[in-house]
Amino acid sequence: MAPTAEGDKKFKPMVKKQIAHFEKRLLEERKRVLKELGHYDETFGSTPQGADGDLSSYSFHMADQGTDAMEREKAFLFASQEGRFLWHIDEALRRLYRAPETFGRCHQCGGEIGFDRLDALPHARFCIECKQREEDGKK
Repeated sequence: MAPTAEGDKKFKPMVKKQIAHFEKRLLEERKRVLKELGHYDETFGSTPQGADGDLSSYSFHMADQGTDAMEREKAFLFASQEGRFLWHIDEALRRLYRAPETFGRCHQCGGEIGFDRLDALPHARFCIECKQREEDGKK
């Protein structure tokens, strides 16, 4: 692995104020995701008849059943994405609590992840250059 300009710099651990800021950001994101997942739980827990307010036991028209199935699949997809996002947030919190002195260090080059990047994505594991290289490699 070739050193990058960011990897050549010595990593400066964050001060307590910055660590507290990122902890707060991660906990806020976690709370938001859990709330969103709660909405999906309500969607998956409802019956097809109750979903549209019709409590009769008559079956839906086939087109309605198809639309409902598509909506459930879409909700499941979004819930899966939120679940993966929650996992990344929890991993970032683990890193922050286990080794706060290394939080904000790129997992690839060891350089510092910029404050602006971490503020936007507090669960980021890579600096912008390493993340760009990773995404370019996937193309």
